[in-house]
Amino acid sequence: MLKITENKNAVPVSLSIILEGKLVGPWVEELNSYWRQMSVNQQSCAVIDLTGVTFIDANGKALLTRLWQQGAELCAAGCLTRCVVEEITGPGRLDSSCRDHNKTN
Repeated sequence: MLKITENKNAVPVSLSIILEGKLVGPWVEELNSYWRQMSVNQQSCAVIDLTGVTFIDANGKALLTRLWQQGAELCAAGCLTRCVVEEITGPGRLDSSCRDHNKTN
């Protein structure tokens, strides 16, 4: 199961996505469809919050890689998600705003 929640930002065309659950199997395509719909609506995603994600499979990691390459910031907490994000973005490349966000959770 994967829960996707929008969090509107101060910039009208920008929002954050909060994911909770497992990014596996059919839920990877669900996130991909959600991302494509955002593009159709001319919204950009500033942050994908992965702090509530408990597992990411290979297809989920591939999708997150593509979304990061398209400009999404990936925020993670916990051993698994931080490791996956660092594999995608490179060691030590978690944004400082992401680290600050994680301190409050």
